[in-house]
Amino acid sequence: MSTKLILPKWGMGIEEGTVSRWLKAIGDRVEQGEPIVEIETAKAIQEVESPASGVLTRILLAEGETAPVNSEIAEIDDSQR
Repeated sequence: MSTKLILPKWGMGIEEGTVSRWLKAIGDRVEQGEPIVEIETAKAIQEVESPASGVLTRILLAEGETAPVNSEIAEIDDSQR
């Protein structure tokens, strides 16, 4: 089964975020709660934590790309615990 990594909304007025740096690559093992990507908003750079333990199987937003909050930016295969 896979778990979606969603671009969170950190506050009022934050409608989009830009990937500044992926901390993990496709194929890397991730643990729930571990920082996986840095997102830049109009106010700050925030780390997004992995919502599940497993293997990062897809990255949907490359470094430098921007997406609206609540959109899927990656996928974790949580069957590979």
